Amino acid sequence: MIWVVGFVVVGIVLAIAAALVFREAARLSEHPPDAVFDPDDALGWVVDHLDDVAASTLTEADVKRIIDAQMEFFRQRGVSHNGTRTPPTVPLLLEPEETIAYIVDRCGETGESYIPEQVEAVMRCQLDYLRFIGAIGRPVDDDSDSEPVDDI
Repeated sequence: MIWVVGFVVVGIVLAIAAALVFREAARLSEHPPDAVFDPDDALGWVVDHLDDVAASTLTEADVKRIIDAQMEFFRQRGVSHNGTRTPPTVPLLLEPEETIAYIVDRCGETGESYIPEQVEAVMRCQLDYLRFIGAIGRPVDDDSDSEPVDDI
């Protein structure tokens, strides 16, 4: 008799646990948590995934400087924020050439010069990281009807 009661109690506990797990999984699939950008994690990820040509010409400090300039550009353009704003009603579109030019100029102002190919390699890897953590969506197709927004 005690075994039957024990099995029933364990069964009830397991059923409650399973229900809670499924409920939480359903909630997360409907409303996933916001992506959180960790600069140190981003730096490590970019350094680990940077292509060999760029990695052979850049130090970790160079990569950090380029990432910092890119994030500064994102903040100026209203792409990144601390979560206190309402999301934009139109997609934010950034031209890679504009971003690369800003980073090359900004790093040049601080005394470090990089060629656009180095910046582009780091920038592409950084964007891959942001996609990986879910901070940005997929690139917009060239065939789409979306028009670039000038007032970003």
